[in-house]
Amino acid sequence: MKKRELGQSGLFASEIGLGCMSLPTNNGEAQKIVDAAIDHGITYFDTADLYDKGENEVVVGHALKGKRHNILLATKVGNKWREDEAGWTWDSSSSYITKQVKESLTRLQTDYIDLYQLHGGTMEDNLEEAVDAFESLKKEGLIRAYGISSIRPNVVNRFLEKDQASSVMMQYSMLDRRPEEWFELIASHGASVVTRGSLAKGLLTAEAMKRVGDSKDYGEYSKELLLETLSKIGKHTEDLTGLALAFVLQHKQVAAIVAGASSEKQITSTIDAYHRSISTNDLEQVTNILRDDRYKEHRIKLG
Repeated sequence: MKKRELGQSGLFASEIGLGCMSLPTNNGEAQKIVDAAIDHGITYFDTADLYDKGENEVVVGHALKGKRHNILLATKVGNKWREDEAGWTWDSSSSYITKQVKESLTRLQTDYIDLYQLHGGTMEDNLEEAVDAFESLKKEGLIRAYGISSIRPNVVNRFLEKDQASSVMMQYSMLDRRPEEWFELIASHGASVVTRGSLAKGLLTAEAMKRVGDSKDYGEYSKELLLETLSKIGKHTEDLTGLALAFVLQHKQVAAIVAGASSEKQITSTIDAYHRSISTNDLEQVTNILRDDRYKEHRIKLG
């Protein structure tokens, strides 16, 4: 599997990464998925301290034990579980980030995190404080690079202006092209885009029509428009998953696609699709079918 650099960090991620949020809580089952991912060339694994109240990091740490030197490990911080565990609040303070990184390191059974990401953000945040915390953690050797996971362009822009971030994680797929407007801006700050949701909750897989039947809409697509659009795409390809992955990876600003998997079969299927060849002509033809939406909220003014 090919690799791409995360920004200017010197860290290279496999073009397909494993999004660990959907991993089973059973260590044995999770191990099979992680091992399958590694066997097929995946080196980039993404989790967060929010998932399963930290237990997802425990599962990931267990599954990667003995394999850490070959892995680019990413996690996230900023969402703070309430004491009653009924929900979470937002905390991007230096003290919270500094405290949480140590807890994540313990759960992940490692002494450093390759990519530490702010898991959201608002315009009210003191991003300078968060950046200072990340920079201090880099100097201590506890993290190697940092970034942000957010779909709010104004927050992303503020974060990029304040630091030397390596990545911005955004939801991006053929059915959600809103981030495209900001790709050049992100790249101009020396950062890369990492995508999630690139298979659009299964709407861009072999199960597309079943998923449409079970859904009401997706983003700006009504159920009717989804059916119409997927039907048109189907006239250009029988490999919807391969097309969806190739569509995202055609952009040089994208370093990796983070794909979730809850079974060995699911991650293997995604990797098989990644390796299938998709023509430039098919990509061009399909692009003309798709909506080209832009973020309506959280705007920034360019120039």
